[in-house]
Parts: sequence; structure tokens; C-alpha cells
Amino acid sequence: MSGLILKLSPKERVLINGAVIENGDRRSRLAILTPDANILRLRDAIHPEEAKTPVRRVCYAVQLVLSGDAVKDDARPALLRHIEELSQVFVDPDSRKHLDLASHALVVDDHYRCLKALRMLLPREERLLAAGA
Repeated sequence: MSGLILKLSPKERVLINGAVIENGDRRSRLAILTPDANILRLRDAIHPEEAKTPVRRVCYAVQLVLSGDAVKDDARPALLRHIEELSQVFVDPDSRKHLDLASHALVVDDHYRCLKALRMLLPREERLLAAGA
């Protein structure tokens, strides 16, 4: 994750290599220079009990890699397969763009960007599930 810039709000928490770090009272910017650091914004974190939908489950799996709780090389094949399964449901061009970005980010070990792309599908998934109910 060389070159990642984190912009943190006051009191925002982030998990870096297993340590929870809380920002101070002002906005700040951190440059993460260490390649392969495990980083997860806690405001973006999905708790295990919240991972009940297909997109949320894939996001949670990527999150496990970011937190260091899953090995990226072991997780990659299953994550790519799950993203491919999502592409069978999300067929509109904009959703496909996000899925392509997520796949590409995964292939180049940019799990942060993969999670960011997948999270863009959460509102769409919610609408699809609401329409089907």
C-alpha cells in the first residue's frame, strides 16, 4: 500500500498493522509509506454480524485482508470468484465499472481500493433487496 494517504477526521480511528490509532482533536493527514501495511478505517468496518448480504460478505472478506486477519495470497482466488459472481447480478455499466475496479485492485494487491470500489455497490444492493422483498 505504498503511497496511501489517509485523511482523518477528529477522533477518527484506524487500524494499522493490528494497532488501533485514534486521531486527535483536529483533522490530519497521514502518509503510509510502508508497503503491505495492513490498514482499515474503523468507520468503514463491517462487523461480522452485518455481513449478511452478498456484497457485504465480499467487503467483509476484503476487510479481513486489510486488517491482517486473512492472508492476501490465500484470499485472492475466492475474492475474485465472489466478485465474478456479483457481476452476474450487477449488470448495469456503472456497477460493472466498480466491479472491474475492484478486480483490478485485487490483482495488484491494492485491497484498500478494492474495498472502496465494492462499497459503492452497497446502496445498489440495498435497493435490489428492497425491491425483491
